Amino acid sequence: MAKGKSLKLIPLGGLGEIGKNMTVLEYNGEIIIIDCGLAFPDEDMLGIDLVIPDMTYLIENKNRIRAVFITHGHEDHIGSLSYLLREIKVPVYATKLTIGLIKGKLQEHRLTDEIKLLREVRAGTSVKEGAFKVDFIRVSHSIADVVAMAIHTPVGIVVHTADFKFDQTPIGGQVTDFHSFAELGDRGVLLLLSDSTNAERPGFTMSERAVGDTFDEVFRQAEQRIIVASFASNVHRIQQIIDAAQRYKRRVCVTGRSMVNVVNIASELGYLHIPDGMLVDIDQSDRIPHNELVIITTGSQGEPMSALVRMAMSDHRKLGIIPGDTVIISALPIPGNEKMVHRTINQLFRQGAFVIYEALSGVHVSGHASQEELKLMLNLTRPKYFMPVHGEYRHLLKHAKLAEAVGIPEERILLPSIGDVLEFDRSGARVVDHVPAGPVLVDGLGVGDVGNIVLRDRRLLAQDGILIVVVTMNRQTKQVLAGPDIVSRGFVYIREADELMEEAKRKVEDALKLCLENGSTDWTTIKTKIRETLTSFFDQKMKRRPIILPIIMEV
Repeated sequence: MAKGKSLKLIPLGGLGEIGKNMTVLEYNGEIIIIDCGLAFPDEDMLGIDLVIPDMTYLIENKNRIRAVFITHGHEDHIGSLSYLLREIKVPVYATKLTIGLIKGKLQEHRLTDEIKLLREVRAGTSVKEGAFKVDFIRVSHSIADVVAMAIHTPVGIVVHTADFKFDQTPIGGQVTDFHSFAELGDRGVLLLLSDSTNAERPGFTMSERAVGDTFDEVFRQAEQRIIVASFASNVHRIQQIIDAAQRYKRRVCVTGRSMVNVVNIASELGYLHIPDGMLVDIDQSDRIPHNELVIITTGSQGEPMSALVRMAMSDHRKLGIIPGDTVIISALPIPGNEKMVHRTINQLFRQGAFVIYEALSGVHVSGHASQEELKLMLNLTRPKYFMPVHGEYRHLLKHAKLAEAVGIPEERILLPSIGDVLEFDRSGARVVDHVPAGPVLVDGLGVGDVGNIVLRDRRLLAQDGILIVVVTMNRQTKQVLAGPDIVSRGFVYIREADELMEEAKRKVEDALKLCLENGSTDWTTIKTKIRETLTSFFDQKMKRRPIILPIIMEV
C-alpha cells in the first residue's frame, strides 16, 4: 500500500436499490467511473420516465475524470451514459456488444459526436488510465460480453464482479475466468465489490441452457403460433428461441422497438446467429401458416406500451392474439411490476392464448449468482475488505452475512450509503465525507426539474383531484365583480353535485366577505383564506382533500 496516499470510493447508485449503478474511484486527484446506469420509476413516481444518478459531484470535478468503464450492456449499467456524456467528454471503455448498444443509445439522444469517445476492449486485456490499471475478466450473465474488473491502484487492488453467475455451460461457450479471480486472491485484493441481487437465494443459479430445454419441449407440443416475450438485452435467450425455431422448422418475426434494435445490433456484431431466410418481416407474418411461426417480442414486464401488451389489448397495428396461440413470458417480474405482468397474463388468457410463465414452468433463469456462488467468489478473491453492491438493503445485508460465514471479519464488511466517500489507506477504511447523491428524475426532455414537491402534487391530483376557484375583483375597491366560479377535475362531476358546489360557493363568498371586513385586501391573503376555507369544508363534508387553486382576476 502506497505511503501517504489514499484511495477514495464513492457509490453514486446501486446501493440499497436495484438499478442506476455507478461507482467512482479516486486517487491523487484522478477519477474513474464504473458503470453509468438508470433505474425505472416506482409506482408513486407518476409521469416519470427514468431515474438516473445525481451527477453533481462528477460535473463539478469533470476536469479530473480520466475515463468511464462499463461492465455490460444492461440499462441499469449504461442507461444514463448519454446524460453523462452531454456534460463530460471522456473515453468510455466497454466490450464489443456493449459498445454496439451504447452507440444506439447515443444516436437516439442525437449525440453522434460522442461515439468517437467509445473504446472497445476484450476480456483478458488491460487499460491504463492515470494511476489506474484496469483488467477485464470474463464472467457469465444474462447478456453476452460481460466483464468483471480488477482495478489496480497504488493503494491496492479493487475487484468489481459486475453482474455475474457461475454458469458452467454458458450459451456462448465462454466460461467465467475462474483462474484470474483466484490469481487476484493470491496477489491480495484490497476490496471486493460483488453483485448481491440473489443473495437471498440458496444454492446455485441454474444454467441458461435449462431454459433451452423448456423451449424445446414447448415448441415440440405447440400446434399454433408461438409468441415469446423476453428482455431485449438477453441475447443468449433470443439465440435459444431461434435455435428452437430452426429445429422445428418455424420462421421468426421480431416486434417491439428495443427487441428489433438489439437483434439487429447483436446479429451484425456476430453475437446472434440467425439462419438465412428465417427472419420474416412483420408485414409478411400473416402469410406464414400459424404452425410455422414464432414471434419474439418485448413486454415481459407488462409495460403498457410494449408489443405484447398491445397484442393482449387488441391494440397492436400488425399483430393480435389468436385463440390457440402459445405465449411464453420468459422473464421474472421486476419488483413493482407484478401487477402489470399479472394483468397482461390474465388478458392473454381471456384472448384464448395458452400462457406459460415463470410461476408454472422453467422458462426463465436468473442471470445473478445465488448464495453458493457468492461464497465461491469471496473464497476465490479473499478480499481484505468486502462491500456488497447491486441490491436492495436486505440483499446487501444478507450478502454481508454470507461474507461473515466464509471468514471475513464483520468490521471489514462495508455497508455505506449512496454518496458516502469511503477512504482506504494504511490505517484502514472509513467514511470521511458525503457528496450530493440520490435519484434524478427524467420526465420527457426534462432532467431533474421534477422534484419531491411536483411528485407530491401529482400524487394529490391522482388521489383527490383539483378544484379551481375563479373570482373577478376590482383592483381599486377590492369588490367582487363576478364569481366565485368553481371548476372541478378529478374531484367530483359538477353536474351531479350541484348542491355541494353551491354550498362551496357560499363558503367562498363568506370567506371573501370576512377578508374585506377585516381589511385583508392583498391577493395572497385572500387566496390563502379561500384555500383554507374549502379545504376544511370538503374535509368535513367528504373526507377528501383536493388541491385547491384560487385564481383572482383583476379588473
